[in-house]
This record gives sequence, C-alpha cells and structure tokens, in this order.
Amino acid sequence: MFLFLKNTAFTILALCSFSLCASSVLSQFIDPLDGKFDASSYLAENAYGFLPVPIIITDPALNGGLGAVGIFFHESQEDAEKRKEAMRHSENAAQHLLPPNVTAVAAGYTGNDSWFSGAGHLGFFNQGKIRYMGGVGYGDINLNFYGFGDLNFNKALELNTQAFAAIQKLKFKIPESNFYIGFNQRYIDASISPTHLPDFGAVFPPHWEKPLEDLFRSLLTSEVTTSGLGVSLQFDNRDNFFSPQSGYSYTLDITRFDDAIGSDIEYDLFDFEGLNYFKINDDFHLGLKLAAEHVATNTLLPPFAMPSMRIRGVPIGRYQGEYAVATEAELNYNIDNRWTLSAFSGIGRVANSFDELKESNSRVGKGVGFRYLIARRYGFKMGLDVAFGPEETVWYVQAGSAW
Repeated sequence: MFLFLKNTAFTILALCSFSLCASSVLSQFIDPLDGKFDASSYLAENAYGFLPVPIIITDPALNGGLGAVGIFFHESQEDAEKRKEAMRHSENAAQHLLPPNVTAVAAGYTGNDSWFSGAGHLGFFNQGKIRYMGGVGYGDINLNFYGFGDLNFNKALELNTQAFAAIQKLKFKIPESNFYIGFNQRYIDASISPTHLPDFGAVFPPHWEKPLEDLFRSLLTSEVTTSGLGVSLQFDNRDNFFSPQSGYSYTLDITRFDDAIGSDIEYDLFDFEGLNYFKINDDFHLGLKLAAEHVATNTLLPPFAMPSMRIRGVPIGRYQGEYAVATEAELNYNIDNRWTLSAFSGIGRVANSFDELKESNSRVGKGVGFRYLIARRYGFKMGLDVAFGPEETVWYVQAGSAW
C-alpha cells in the first residue's frame, strides 16, 4: 500500500511538473500585449529556439515539392532588453530598434526529382552601421529551358543543373545618412546537361543557322564556373527590415565576372531593385517594386547566369534574356494588429537587346494573399500568396515581405 501511495504521489507530482512546464512553454507563445499567438518571447529567450517555416513548392517548373527553413534570431542582451521594454509599450516594437541577426538553414525536394540544401546569415554590426548577408548551398535542379529573349526553342528542353553556389554582401553605412556602400561576391560551380538525350533537331527552330545551334549545344552540355566581385550601393529608410509598411529601399549591384578571379566566362551584371512602401492610413498601405537586370556579354551565358522575369505568377526561369524588367504593386489592408490581406499585380518583359525590350511581349501576374504577425517584437509576418500568371497558378508561402 505504501509503495502504491508513493508511486501515485510521484505520478501526480510528475504530471503537475509536466503541466507547469508545458504551461511555461506555452506562455512563451502568448503576447502579453494582446493575448494573441506570438513567437517573439520564444525566439528571444531560448538560445536554441528557431522559427520553422514550411516550404510548400507549387511552382509548375518544379512540379511541386516540400521543404523546410529553420530561421534563428540572434541579438545581444542589450538589444533584447530594449525590445522587451518596447514590447510592453508599443504595438510595433521593431519600428525604431535594430533588426536582430538571423541565420537560416533550408532543404527541400520537388516533384521532378530536384533537391537543394543551404544555409545563410544576415548580420547587423556596430549599431547597424555594418550589414552582412551571405549564403552557401548545393542543388540538383531539373528545370525546363525555353531559350533567351527572342531565341526561343520549338519546345522546352529539360536541363539538369548540379551546382554549388555562394553569395556575399558587405555594406557600410555612410555617416549621418541612409546610404550604404559595400562589396558583393557571387560564385557558382555548375555542371549542366539535358535530363534525357535530346532531339536537338526538334528543339531548334528550322531557320536557325548552324553556328547558333552549335553554341547552344555547347552551352547546354557543359561544366562552368562563374566568379564575380562588385560594388553594392543602397538607400534604405524602411520602418522595418522584415515586413515594412513605409519607407524606401533602392539597391544597385554592379558585378564583374572575370578570369582573374576564377570565372570561365567574362561578363558584367547590373542588378537594380527599388522597393517603395507607402502608409496610406492605419488600415491601408501600398507597396511598389521596380526591378531591372542586365548582362553585358559577347556570348550566350548558361541559364543560371541569365536575367529572368521576377514577378509572382511566373514560374522560375520561364522568361529569360540579356535584359529583364519588372514592376509589381501590392495593396495591403490591416484587419487588425495581427492579420493583413493583400492584392497584388505585376508585369514584366525580357529581351536580348534594349531595342527588342521595347517591342517584346508583356507578361502579367496577379493574385491575393494574407499575412499574420507571428513575431511582433521583430515585426516579422508570415502568410500565403496565390498568383495567377500567364500560363499557371502558383502558390507561395511567404516569410517576411514577398520582396
């Protein structure tokens, strides 16, 4: 009887301890400001805590797929205390505070037997006066290739690209301004080949001349390394780094790929992106993206190095050329301090020369989505977009801003 009572008492104590522990853990996911689900405390107070983000790949180019991203937030004790204090008195604690350092790891597998894995880091140092972004990854990717600009195939050719990639950006703030200047580095070591033995005669248009056909044959069955260094310029006064509602971010990267730094192909890449956020009132805010990309080259580049149209609703790599321009607008409505609905529309063009760009066909994508403020202390939102493109309907799981 004594043993039974002792075991029963032990069981009750264990259950009570577990209940208290579970209650303590669950309390980290409740925001004391509004009583809603929020991961801020968990991310800030657990050294090994992270925010899991599912990757639901619905891009038709990859035939669907699944993956996951683990996002780790890091910050100093001083910054953490500032955030905790601001959290008690503000609905947007992150607006005037430094964003935390973030590390992410990701992996995924798709329906067309593609897979990828990688890791990246976003760091802010010296009170945000120094910014670093870097990442490495490896992928075995199968994608349809349609040609460049007006050099279009009769039908798509499925290419397999096995590649190791690394990118880095290091920027320094110009004192007493919102301007940053720094350096960027891009490196890709890739092996490209068709997934099946192709019938090039059926792929290439009949009017193509043999030199052009030979160039494409060598381009699509090759091992190539691209290595580039360049300068990065940015103006940034957004109110929040992850999910801004007002402010501007204009970035220009100019990168030289050269034999002197290990590149098999020499060319210049110009990449511009302008992000504009306008707070109309407490309920509505508007976003506008302007993007342009251009490669200056004397030859055709491998598909992974060519500019492509970047708007929601257009599959990865569907439209490529030496010039690619796009604009996208997004209108957001705040239902409350947590939920946001959005509607967006974008348009883009690609071509192999500036003159052709003015005459090329425009491609349009449009859609709707929603966001939930999952980590208020960091101003971090997550949600879902569905976009209707010129050929396909594409779903996107978004972590932070879509841009």
